Amino acid sequence: MRLWRWRRNPLRRRSDVIEAWVMLAGWLLALVGGLIAGLTAADAIGRSTDRQRAERREVSAVLVEDAEDKVRTRAVGDPRVWATVRWTAPDGSTHTDEARVSALSPAGNRVSIWIDEDGRLSAEPLTDEEARFHAASGGVLAGAGVSGIALGAVWVARLYLSRRRLKQWAAEWKRIDTRWGKKAG
Repeated sequence: MRLWRWRRNPLRRRSDVIEAWVMLAGWLLALVGGLIAGLTAADAIGRSTDRQRAERREVSAVLVEDAEDKVRTRAVGDPRVWATVRWTAPDGSTHTDEARVSALSPAGNRVSIWIDEDGRLSAEPLTDEEARFHAASGGVLAGAGVSGIALGAVWVARLYLSRRRLKQWAAEWKRIDTRWGKKAG
């Protein structure tokens, strides 16, 4: 029954054939477009995490102040606090900024921080497992988004074709009623 639009039928209209082609094209676009968008997004996220790993490096910094006096971060179970640290950039310049360190660290203690190419403080790059998870999640979301847009467009096209078909039927019923000299409604 689902393929009735494709078979020869005296009741089949041109709008039925158009609707069948729109549905086929929409599903193909949803499948192929979603797959391509997902793979492209996953690849872009993977390249971004690789670039982060190449640009960032871990350096040793000196804690400028006691961390014990600082307020703990709001993350549950995280014993670290924000405290001022000082480090030397690759170009030899000295930088000072706040980084998350152990709450029990005294001033003068050495801590590890991550910096970018310019020597500015940055976040630790993603691990391999985190990078794979981000790439997979981004790929799934991009693929689902493209597929959803394609299927939404199919739904809108079917709605338009259905309304158009109902108007054509109403006009034909009116023409037939007038020919018979009666009104059917």
